[in-house]
Amino acid sequence: MSGGAVSGEAVGGGAVIDVATFGETMASLRALDPVRLGGTMRLSVGGAESNVAIGLARLGHRASWTGLVGDDETGELVLRTLRAEGVDVTHCRVDRRGPTGLMLVERRVGDLTRVLYHRAGSAASFLSPPDVLPALDPPPKMVHVTGITPALGPGPAAAVRAAVDSGLRVSLDVNHRSRLWDRERAAETLRPLASRLSVVIASDDELELVAPASATTERDRVAALLDAGVAEVIVKRGADGATGHTPAETVDTPARRVRVADLVGAGDAFTAGYLSGLLDGLDLAGRLSRAVTTGAFAVASSGDWEGLPDRRELGLLDSLPGSTLR
Repeated sequence: MSGGAVSGEAVGGGAVIDVATFGETMASLRALDPVRLGGTMRLSVGGAESNVAIGLARLGHRASWTGLVGDDETGELVLRTLRAEGVDVTHCRVDRRGPTGLMLVERRVGDLTRVLYHRAGSAASFLSPPDVLPALDPPPKMVHVTGITPALGPGPAAAVRAAVDSGLRVSLDVNHRSRLWDRERAAETLRPLASRLSVVIASDDELELVAPASATTERDRVAALLDAGVAEVIVKRGADGATGHTPAETVDTPARRVRVADLVGAGDAFTAGYLSGLLDGLDLAGRLSRAVTTGAFAVASSGDWEGLPDRRELGLLDSLPGSTLR
């Protein structure tokens, strides 16, 4: 791999991007046993924003991902995988200042999964607004950001602020990572963004990181965000489903019941499903239904994104348990 821009085919031959996103995608090593014991590991890639982009692409939307990867074989793996999944990587760049990040995923006990990061000083930590803003011209229909990217350093944080300040329709998945930053620093960074966001997605214990500090209950936090101009506040509740709020209505949706294989990536799958429903013009109940469906596919499959459905497969979970489709 050489330094400089990485060429990639624009999805749809230069058609308008539906959702543009950016951040860090890492090489991902998954172990069935504790890492300290050694054993076989499976190599793939993973990153919250690129997981969403893959989920959207599989559902037939035009998605782009922008980021920096190291001048190494794992960086090539990241770009090759995203291209293969139909994600536009036109604005990705190789940066020799750091390696491609790495995460180790281990099944520690029962269904408890632990993620170990090696991403300090990675190529993605040097991401900055000049890397991201070209991907927003021509303007995509939506920009998707997460609370992970600003935790990577001042440059990535500035890139998120620039995207939010672009005047485009922006969705934020709070996606707090305690191994990257504490809740106080996350709140200091995310709360000032709220008034420029169109969609906020958060688990019930993350909502306080983006809502005003004066709001002390979930109801008050949702109301404060809607009052600030957020059009939709979506609260993820894991096995209990999700709740969607707009100024006009509140909708509760139960989770789809599936056998749990892997919880990593479920939130990203949920977000991809929700944004897909939004792009398709579904009502709030329909958007949430698609979100819990794509989330269930992720939970029932191993890997961050490998089991995500294409549009033709969205109805598969309606089949009887134990069915064989011939």
